[in-house]
Amino acid sequence: MTEAARTGPAATGGEAAVQERCDVKTRARYDAGVNVIAPPKTRLAVEVVFDLVCPWCYLGIRRLFQTLQRRPDLLVEIVWRPFLLSPDMPRAGMSHADYILRKFGGEERARRLYGSITDLGRAEGVLFRFDRIQRTPSSVDAHRLVRWAGRAGCADEMVEALFAAHFGDGLDIGDVAVLTTIAAACGLNPLAARAFLLSEQDVDCVHSDNLRAHRLGINGVPCIVVAGRHAIAGAQEPEVIERLLDVAAVETTELVNGTRA
Repeated sequence: MTEAARTGPAATGGEAAVQERCDVKTRARYDAGVNVIAPPKTRLAVEVVFDLVCPWCYLGIRRLFQTLQRRPDLLVEIVWRPFLLSPDMPRAGMSHADYILRKFGGEERARRLYGSITDLGRAEGVLFRFDRIQRTPSSVDAHRLVRWAGRAGCADEMVEALFAAHFGDGLDIGDVAVLTTIAAACGLNPLAARAFLLSEQDVDCVHSDNLRAHRLGINGVPCIVVAGRHAIAGAQEPEVIERLLDVAAVETTELVNGTRA
């Protein structure tokens, strides 16, 4: 993250988590450059199919990040794939009260579910504040911003910041002004971010990725696909994610060494 991002206005309560991930990535790049006696790392491509308004995705992706931090033997590149839980959501979003009524049939069922997710999140260091959410947004523009940030190498940090903004601070991540502020907090040019968001660039890409996920049989998120062959759905425990990474790493090593039949 640039110096401007460290000293600029804080957009979300998750900025510390964003900075921590930046520091981890910086240390990883440094270690990779100077440690000439370490064994070569196994390269793995990890696709994450997710929606930014899905609390289970926030929890599952935080667990994925935690798992990757304890696996320095892996060199992982994450590709973020949009999934739209509410593809018919108006671009302007809707009131959270109306969303709860439409999705859960009433506040009581939502309260029970949110209470369970909040307890699980607390154990993982994820702060869910559903009481702060006034509007449920369309996630199309937030997904577009992740794609745009990815061109600057900041997609991972942007995902974390967007989740924290929505579920921690209750911000409307469908609002261009909110998204622009988050982009600035991640060290990106806010004027360029705003111009991008006011265009229609990548809107079709988000919808195409959503359709692609459904065609592949993905009906629930998060879904983690490793090395294009091994997939797991749901907010899985780090131990489960790690086993999936192990299977893919062994297979990849065998393919590289030509020992796999």
